[in-house]
Amino acid sequence: ALPISSKKGKDSKHPMFKRLIHTAIDVSTIQEKVNESKYKNYEEFKADAKLLLHNTVIFYGADSEQADVAKMLYTDTCHELDELHLCKTCFYLSNARPENWFCYPCAPTHELVWAKMKGFGYWPAKVMKKDDNQVDVRFFGHHHQRAWIPSENIQEITVNVHQLHVKRSMGWKKACDEMELHQRFLREGRFWTPKMEEKGLEEAESGISSTSNEQLKASQELRAKKGRRNQSVEPKTEEPEPETEAVSSSQEVPTQPPPVEKVSISTQTKKLGASSPRTLHRSTQTTNDGVCQNMCHEKYTKVFNEFKERMKLDHKKDTDRAVREAVEKVRVEMEEEKRQAVTKSMTNAQAETDRKCKQVKEKCKEEFVEEIKKVAAQHKQLISQTKKKQWCYNCEEEAMYHCCWNTSYCSIKCQQEHWHAE
Repeated sequence: ALPISSKKGKDSKHPMFKRLIHTAIDVSTIQEKVNESKYKNYEEFKADAKLLLHNTVIFYGADSEQADVAKMLYTDTCHELDELHLCKTCFYLSNARPENWFCYPCAPTHELVWAKMKGFGYWPAKVMKKDDNQVDVRFFGHHHQRAWIPSENIQEITVNVHQLHVKRSMGWKKACDEMELHQRFLREGRFWTPKMEEKGLEEAESGISSTSNEQLKASQELRAKKGRRNQSVEPKTEEPEPETEAVSSSQEVPTQPPPVEKVSISTQTKKLGASSPRTLHRSTQTTNDGVCQNMCHEKYTKVFNEFKERMKLDHKKDTDRAVREAVEKVRVEMEEEKRQAVTKSMTNAQAETDRKCKQVKEKCKEEFVEEIKKVAAQHKQLISQTKKKQWCYNCEEEAMYHCCWNTSYCSIKCQQEHWHAE
């Protein structure tokens, strides 16, 4: 639970609570203010939600689990307030979900259009809001999904369906039927009011007991008719005719066929024998009332059990669908996170590789330049030393004997060979 209340909770007893928290607030306090209608506008409610987030972050820390819950709560609050600003009627009906809730017009009414999502055909929808070249629509149909559609994929509702080349599936037909019902409500001026919900609940409760009330009323009418008939007939225990008449008039139950009634009458007459018509009439009337009550009880017990089973089945289907959607959402998020992690790792590895290559290239370049400088210096020194020596004119070895200004020899042999050759 989100804390931060000075009235209750263990957090208010913390020694640092009063030093850290200036104005204490929690979810229960906000709920009380909502129930007592203390909020004058949306901004006050949003300010309390933001104060709850601020206190939670200050008291527990920005990286705590409580702070994560408070951030999620504040995000949901802002989203719900945006939806309230967008359309109060749509917000209420989408949460209350009475029968045909999407068909009731809003005030002001939403524009009806044909909207086309990528990969689907044109579908009837309500325009929630427009933003530049995007249109926020809510589709007619089973799930009433929301989507942002480009303006070029929006057509006016007056456009002929044949021009749109729509594939008329069962879902599309149901969506069109729902749109036609919405248009009929709009023509008739049938707007949703809270009284309609109360009226629907009263009709549901009265419908459950309407049949049993009719049965009770019919039983009372038969009882009054029989009372008037007994006053005009003298009671005689020896004559069987009044007994038969009294029994038959009190046993007129719609759920039993006449032949069965005659058999039961004769059997009861034989068994009772000397009983008076008044006593027989009272006993049969009590029996019929009990049978009627038992039949009504069995009938509505069966109806309630069927309704209960249907609700369980619908709940199971909704739960399974919600689980599948949650699993699919988690799988998609995991795939997206995995893809982002792989992309980020590859990008980092590539950047690190490029950085290392650049460093190696710069280092090699520096070493190469230094080596070139050393080789050039050695080469220059060797050339200088070579220029300072004398060389044999005949074999180009280092000369030892000088002959003339431009000629030297390494040995006498080379000198003789050169002279003889000349």
